Amino acid sequence: MLNTYFRVIVGFMVLLMVALSYYVSINWLWFGVFIGLNMIQSAFTKWCLLETILVKLGVKKESASCSSC
Repeated sequence: MLNTYFRVIVGFMVLLMVALSYYVSINWLWFGVFIGLNMIQSAFTKWCLLETILVKLGVKKESASCSSC
């Protein structure tokens, strides 16, 4: 479930960044740079702020097994 929430939120932020950079200011592209750098950083450190926030909000992590598939 955590993975689903994560993908939806990040996808929404990317679409929001594109819309804001088109309609408001090109400087909103820096928001996309932040998103990309944060995803690269989390791949190496295995830590993501969004994941931490979602877990504290009560979103359950997926189990390691695939019995629920």
